[in-house]
Amino acid sequence: MFARLGELVVRMRWLVIALAIGVVAFGAVWGTRAVDSLSDGGFYPTNGPSAQADHRIEQEFGRQSADVVVLYAAAGRGTVADPEFTRRVSHTLTELADRPEVAEVRSYFTTKAPAFVSEDGQSTFATISLTGTDEKTRTDQYEKVKRALPVPDTTTLVGGREAALAEFNEKTEEGLLTAEIIATPVLTILMLIIFGGVVAACMPLVIGVLAVLGGFVITRLLTYALDVSVFAINVITIIGLGLAIDYSLFIISRFREEMRAGADERTAIVRTMSTAGRTVLVSGSTVLLALSGLLIIPLPFLHGIALGGGAAIGVAVVSALVVLPAVLAVLGKRVDALRMPGRLGARRTAPDGDEHGVWGRVGSAVMRRPVAYLVGVLAVLTVAAAPFLHATFETVDERVLPVGTESRVVSERLKEEFPGGSDGTLLLMVDGGGRDAARAVGTTVQDMDHVVSVTPVVAHADATLLQVRSSDGEQGPGTRELAEDLTGLAAPDGVTLHVSGLAAQVNDQMEVIADGLPWLALVVVGVTLVMLFFAFGSVLMPIKAVLMNLVSIGAAFGAVVWSFQDGHLAGILGFTERPVEASNLVLILVLLFGLATDYEVFLLSRVREEWDESGDNTRSVVVGLQRTGGIITSAALLLIVVVAAFTTGGVSFLKLIGIGMTVAIFVDATLVRMVLVPATMKILGGANWWAPGPLRRFYAKYGIRENDAPAARVGEQRTGTADVTHGSVV
Repeated sequence: MFARLGELVVRMRWLVIALAIGVVAFGAVWGTRAVDSLSDGGFYPTNGPSAQADHRIEQEFGRQSADVVVLYAAAGRGTVADPEFTRRVSHTLTELADRPEVAEVRSYFTTKAPAFVSEDGQSTFATISLTGTDEKTRTDQYEKVKRALPVPDTTTLVGGREAALAEFNEKTEEGLLTAEIIATPVLTILMLIIFGGVVAACMPLVIGVLAVLGGFVITRLLTYALDVSVFAINVITIIGLGLAIDYSLFIISRFREEMRAGADERTAIVRTMSTAGRTVLVSGSTVLLALSGLLIIPLPFLHGIALGGGAAIGVAVVSALVVLPAVLAVLGKRVDALRMPGRLGARRTAPDGDEHGVWGRVGSAVMRRPVAYLVGVLAVLTVAAAPFLHATFETVDERVLPVGTESRVVSERLKEEFPGGSDGTLLLMVDGGGRDAARAVGTTVQDMDHVVSVTPVVAHADATLLQVRSSDGEQGPGTRELAEDLTGLAAPDGVTLHVSGLAAQVNDQMEVIADGLPWLALVVVGVTLVMLFFAFGSVLMPIKAVLMNLVSIGAAFGAVVWSFQDGHLAGILGFTERPVEASNLVLILVLLFGLATDYEVFLLSRVREEWDESGDNTRSVVVGLQRTGGIITSAALLLIVVVAAFTTGGVSFLKLIGIGMTVAIFVDATLVRMVLVPATMKILGGANWWAPGPLRRFYAKYGIRENDAPAARVGEQRTGTADVTHGSVV
């Protein structure tokens, strides 16, 4: 199949290139505007208990959320009680309340509630609820209302949910742009060094741009039918560019190898597709199916990322298997044109069968003392993963924004300067039973742990809404415990209780993640096991690959907790230390599992190819390591440049992804693939490729192999084979 695809691409190379140019042009003009169609938020389940409570409260009493919070501070030593300050601010708020976008304005001037005035008397705030029934409408309304908020001769600061989301999106886009500005020249220089020539170095970048822009186009098309999270843009950039570079490196390296062996352009393309092309398909399919596991957890944020990232993966695979071979068919030997002085890239791969290059020597050293290397590396990575044992989790709040961001300043000042500003707030609707039931429930709640006050907000004939204030902040452990206690509170006969608030939302988020993780693991691990069996015909090799992936991910999670929760990199990278956001870890888990499998496939594909030829375990591993070590480490280095650049962004969400993935990719491409995998393969010996008879015959017939060896030879088991390299028995 792959040989026929190679033949077809060679024949239709100019048409393929023309279509690719069209996709790039269309993506640059239309696809890049996908960000305007993406949705905000999505961190909480839409059908969780708190979401259902919000719906019931809105149905009975109208929306209670404060979409915008505006803080007014008197000039100089003035106070809120000054007549002129009162006149100016109350006039602005009165006009604001008459706007069609505004449902309600609550302030000191309408309620006389002391909580609206700062303890020094110099500042006040107002809360604004918008009329929009969906997030997109409220976002548009906020942009209109924002212009009407400033008061002359008064310091005006705007915060609240809509302001924070707007600034979050703005900082995210700025971070993406900054990452691109930093990463692009570094990638270009590294490509020139790795490939040793300008033309060859440009190929992965071209395929990367095609994957990213193609991903943008598909994502924008998806937004016409589905809500896709704005964070999909960042994942599309990371995974689209990263995988495109990985696959391009693998395809180009194999093509150059075939050309150096004397093949013409057509033959080199066909052989490349029959070997490296199969590897790319296996790898891409595994990463794509692993990412689809995010759809299991009912969080819109993760669903949008799965769709957008999946689009980028699909385009990256198609580009590497169709567009890149077409370009190589046109270039032929000119792929090495405009060589760099020194030709560093040309020395990376040793002659065919030579196991004495740099990576071959590394492999030989590991194979001589496999147990020592295995124990040593596992000890180091266990220490690296240890901080994750004391991880704590919260959700996104103003602290993900840079210090000094306006909406963050408003939130911080409310907590520091206003009575009860640091308290957490929950809404408890007593549905049924009238005022007597509300009083009884309120009395019970008042005696609960962490409760500061219970205040009726609004009441109808048969329902009452209570505001419950907690002493442990909006999403502190005490407030989350209180939300859980309120949810489980026994209601009087004929009464239903509904609990809403940030802490309740966080509890719902944690619950769906905890419930979904086993199923997510089943999908991701199951896909990996099945795909790697089809690729290598082994039962033990896929299991070992899964365990190796977990080692890399454990080190990454430890680094995230050490950096963010413990705050060791807070000063260097400019963020506020805080607990880890759980849904971010789920995202990192799936991305890293896919990428780790990517490197495993690259390495083992060449090991299996050599094993099918020689049946010598040690030589197969050493030669496979020599053949792919440079490719894997080069691909990892380039991807690290991409993800590490995200640590320069203003949003700590991006910094967390950047740090976690940088650590995991480095560990996986060096300690895991170059040390742990060879060590375990030496220890297992011929058992590496063991499979029961029925599965062995199944693989011989249907397996996705790196060569076209006869089925009988591929299915043959070799145990106790003489090691021709070191004279031992493996």
